[in-house]
Amino acid sequence: MEEDGKVKVCKTIKEVRKAVAGARAGGAKVGIVPTMGALHEGHMSLVRRSVADNGATIVSIFVNPTQFGPAEDLGKYPRPFEADCRACEAAGVTIVFAPEAAEMYGKDFSTYVEETKLSKGLCGASRPGHFRGVTTVVAKLFNIVGPDRAYFGQKDAQQAAVIKRMARDLDMGVEIVVMPIVREADGLAMSSRNAYLSAREREEAILLSRGLAEAERLFEGGERRAAALVEAVRKTIAQAPDAKVDYIEAVDAETLERVEMIRGRTLLAVAVFVGKTRLIDNAVLEP
Repeated sequence: MEEDGKVKVCKTIKEVRKAVAGARAGGAKVGIVPTMGALHEGHMSLVRRSVADNGATIVSIFVNPTQFGPAEDLGKYPRPFEADCRACEAAGVTIVFAPEAAEMYGKDFSTYVEETKLSKGLCGASRPGHFRGVTTVVAKLFNIVGPDRAYFGQKDAQQAAVIKRMARDLDMGVEIVVMPIVREADGLAMSSRNAYLSAREREEAILLSRGLAEAERLFEGGERRAAALVEAVRKTIAQAPDAKVDYIEAVDAETLERVEMIRGRTLLAVAVFVGKTRLIDNAVLEP
């Protein structure tokens, strides 16, 4: 186990279990913030909430290979580990768990956790196998750390819904806390992948949040037809020459099933390639 200032940096499952047991010895509640590193203000909002809620906070930093497709950005995903540890230390994190892939997945690893309903549409449709990787690694983290609470961001709304369903269905006893989207001053949802954007692409990426804002304006004005709201988002994003829409959908916020009319809490979700970078964003509409 390595020390980085006051933050314990654990590389192995054995080390982190021992460190968590030490934190629990005084009766502390334990929160976990699962991340792939490259921490930004969106992540740190989750970290601060966990630190406020719990006696001990564990941040996992692990670029999980099982949630990346063969043509995706596993190799180039940003890994500023020392900066991440400094941010965790400043925020009051107790333990950083940063395993290598071989620690999490043995060479004969063959057991996966799969949610079979909420994970099928939206990002699941265009990234087959992605959510199986997510649920497997999060289940492993829950088993390793045994947290009381786990913190996820609303930007990854489908992921949060899938993990809540997994925790419920498998009686994991972990409270799933979902925190609001954190945005840049111009509205762009914070994401580690924003670092991939060129200056021109960065300007075009703003159109995701602007499109959602236009749909919200129409919704507040009384528009309840999902198709009209989706079209408003599409027309705004179409102003970006480098943008290619993966999906724009209105779905029930709980079941993630498509809706035609907004009658209950609804997720308006978008995924767009800006250049080669895939970005996601969403808005929650509540009549």
